[in-house]
Amino acid sequence: MKRLILIGGGELKERETYEIDAYIAAQARKIAGDRRAYGLFIPTASHDCMPYYNTFHKVYTGIFDIRTDVALTVGRAIDPEKMAAKFQKADFLYVGGGNTVFMLESWKESGLLAYIQNFYEAGKLVCGLSAGAICWFEDMYSDSVIEGEYAMHKGLGWVKGKISPHYDQRMLDFDKIVLYNKYCAWGLENRAALEIEDGEPVRSISSGGNVWMLDGSDGENLVKRQF
Repeated sequence: MKRLILIGGGELKERETYEIDAYIAAQARKIAGDRRAYGLFIPTASHDCMPYYNTFHKVYTGIFDIRTDVALTVGRAIDPEKMAAKFQKADFLYVGGGNTVFMLESWKESGLLAYIQNFYEAGKLVCGLSAGAICWFEDMYSDSVIEGEYAMHKGLGWVKGKISPHYDQRMLDFDKIVLYNKYCAWGLENRAALEIEDGEPVRSISSGGNVWMLDGSDGENLVKRQF
């Protein structure tokens, strides 16, 4: 079973996504069984920001007793053997936030995308926040396309549909786009996550935020339903 846990936004450092992180940690421990669970952090969208990884480590190791490692690829060549070993040991991936378009281009250029795709298609758990939440969809609403502006951009297309992170902050603009284009889409608020199994949404997880289904298919009235 292919699994994604996608977080709309929130500051990991400030424990804003604590309940979601606790859920991810519990899933990782189930996967690990008798072993100590292991999480691999992918900070490409933040240009491999090490303080970001340090925060992930403090939360997931310091609070949830999960071993962590980091996959660094920006400005360096991948050692195939070492990178494969990192993915082999991992019980889950956590893809951090930042510049979504840069992240996708970097993954393709460095070859990291193949490791991630193989991990996902093997039925292992992939998690992500903001950029790491929306990149899997066919289309994503991102401020990484044009500096200072939000726009739709093609994602990887592993999950059908369109999506916006930080929906509580982008609601008015995204609603207009959905209605004008007669889209059906997902809105992930900060502190909220959507879990997807084999391409189908199965549940939301909240640390105070909500997940929304948006239907603008009639072009006149936007129907919004909390998932």
